[in-house]
Amino acid sequence: MERENVLILGAAGRDFHVFNTVFRKNKRFNVVAFTATQIPYIEDKKYPAKLAGRLYPEGIPIYPENMAIELIKKHNVRQVVFAYSDVSYNYVMNKSSEMMAAGANFVLYGPDATMIKSNKPVISICAARTGCGKSQTTRKILEILKAQGKKVVAIRHPMPYGDLEKQKVQRFASYKDMEKHTCTIEEREEYEPYTSRKFVVYAGDDYEAILKRAEREADIVLWDGGNNDFPFIKPDLEICVLDPLRAGDELGYFPGSINFRRASVLVVNKMDSATDEEIQLLKKNISANNPNAKVIYADSLLTTKDNVDLQGKQVLAIEDGPTTTHGGVKTGAASVFAKRHGGVLVDPRNYAVGEIKKTFDKYPGIGTLMPAMGYNDQQIADLQASINAVPSDVVVSGTPINIKGLITINKPLVVVGYELQERSDSLKLKEVLDEFLAKH
Repeated sequence: MERENVLILGAAGRDFHVFNTVFRKNKRFNVVAFTATQIPYIEDKKYPAKLAGRLYPEGIPIYPENMAIELIKKHNVRQVVFAYSDVSYNYVMNKSSEMMAAGANFVLYGPDATMIKSNKPVISICAARTGCGKSQTTRKILEILKAQGKKVVAIRHPMPYGDLEKQKVQRFASYKDMEKHTCTIEEREEYEPYTSRKFVVYAGDDYEAILKRAEREADIVLWDGGNNDFPFIKPDLEICVLDPLRAGDELGYFPGSINFRRASVLVVNKMDSATDEEIQLLKKNISANNPNAKVIYADSLLTTKDNVDLQGKQVLAIEDGPTTTHGGVKTGAASVFAKRHGGVLVDPRNYAVGEIKKTFDKYPGIGTLMPAMGYNDQQIADLQASINAVPSDVVVSGTPINIKGLITINKPLVVVGYELQERSDSLKLKEVLDEFLAKH
């Protein structure tokens, strides 16, 4: 039987997982290529033969997404699979129209088609959008389970930006492990909160192999979802974090809306920064679309160990890169902290150089903050140069990494942390987890 040609649209994450779980051993299909978007420097590579399997002895090429139409026509592609996240419904349907107009079917693979079953209890923490506060929710859950004497091992949504073959299975338990795997700033932002608290986190390319490794040392597996994607591992408890500052996005973004509708527990974060109108809209959407979910209401508590007076000072705010680029967040921990303490935000756009200037050009809606982009050495160097060029009195960093370990800043630096603080009149995560542990 002639194999049906397939093109997978991705961003170095779900695309590889969909291939591994749906296509790798399936003789009905021939994946001719992946395309890449959202993340810089991931195209013009290959998904290696050792990962692709025996049906693909030459590996599978990765091209920029703007070549998709050309690839459809060149290879007579019959099926285009959409496999990346944190995009609006309008974006997805426009993309589907482009691909179908070129002659291909447009396909989405859902949770049940791609989730892997674990032999350990699994808790997933996902979100409706990038930047909802998933990481602080995850940290809270880890500490609660640790206090119960449970060995928790996290599996993180993929960020395979380097050598894909070497990144098949990655285990992070220390800062040295991040150096060993030459992690980008974006990877460090996700792994460092685990390793700094003595927790283990896995990531990589092949999540069947990753899960087997994690299960060896875990009582409970925790799925740490990224980029508002739904889990790769089948969860026994699904938690979804919502952001009232973007109320309505939980119904308009793919695939975060899937997380919102599936979750048995919803965490409404950032209550202290939202208006009553935003909160009421979110509550209305919960009642209409997931009325049986348990809801936890929480604030995002900002903290710092640095004693720097911000009153009346010119402040450069540094925020998480992906959250402020394709996540569309125009304010973050650093921005909020600076304003609450009397600082005046400086617009960095006219001072950005190199790769950071390109980021501002690509995402003109970023606003008055500096995205902590660092996917390679050049981008990190340009980030340092851009920060140091801004005429501010103080730099406030809201990224969850030790930024001082990566770049040298020529001004006083305030590092802001953020923790989930459940409201006194709300259901608590510990109550949810106690019920989960009683069942599992």
